[in-house]
Amino acid sequence: MDQKWPQEIWLVRHGQSAGNVARDAAEAAAGLHIDIAERDVDVPLSELGARQSEALGAWFAALPTHGQPNVVLYSPYVRAVQTADILMRRLDRDGLLAVHADERLREKEFGILDRLTVRGIAEQYPDLYEQRRHVGKFYFRPPGGESWCDVILRLRSVLDTLTREYCRERVLIVGHQVIVNCFRYLLERMDEATILEQDRQGDVPNCSVTSYSFDPSLGKRGKLASRLVNFVAPLEATGTRVTTGKDVPTAAKA
Repeated sequence: MDQKWPQEIWLVRHGQSAGNVARDAAEAAAGLHIDIAERDVDVPLSELGARQSEALGAWFAALPTHGQPNVVLYSPYVRAVQTADILMRRLDRDGLLAVHADERLREKEFGILDRLTVRGIAEQYPDLYEQRRHVGKFYFRPPGGESWCDVILRLRSVLDTLTREYCRERVLIVGHQVIVNCFRYLLERMDEATILEQDRQGDVPNCSVTSYSFDPSLGKRGKLASRLVNFVAPLEATGTRVTTGKDVPTAAKA
């Protein structure tokens, strides 16, 4: 059989970031702005985010050696870089075929709505707020920013890279909430209504895993089959599961 897909794909959202914490505080206080000094690309993990990453690294390390990732691709945003670094400490670095930052895995760009809560958008840009409500997040593109469709377009290019360069390999991708959802849209052949319903059911948890394995019995030449959806490894210190935190550190959830 002429297999084109990687053998395994793991999609991981970065651990909780300092921006996640600041956003939650702003929304709890009914504020308009998210109090974070760094550029979105420079926002680091929180202490909890580092612990979440350590727990997930232990989960990967517990897999059989032949079932662990041997390719690691990650967003160049600091919180994703830090998550990937922590995960790779638990892996056999000598066994990694490739490790790359890829700007196509970056966070969705929010343009002029960056650092605003939903209330902030409604008060400062009421016309855009109404347009966003009317058009829906899948197609709405804020000035200077991206829609979900724009993110999906760049991820189609990533899939081309996976099939061209990493066929039969085991690929770990560390990105952001929108990245995970948009990959799901592509890999599971969803439509707009389906992926938005998934999004409405809840956020992608910080440091969660959504995974796919190649199944040669599917279709004429095999396909990727869903294995895990938003799995969260228990924290090593307490054994509690962390399933909260939104992936919008410097803007309202897109």
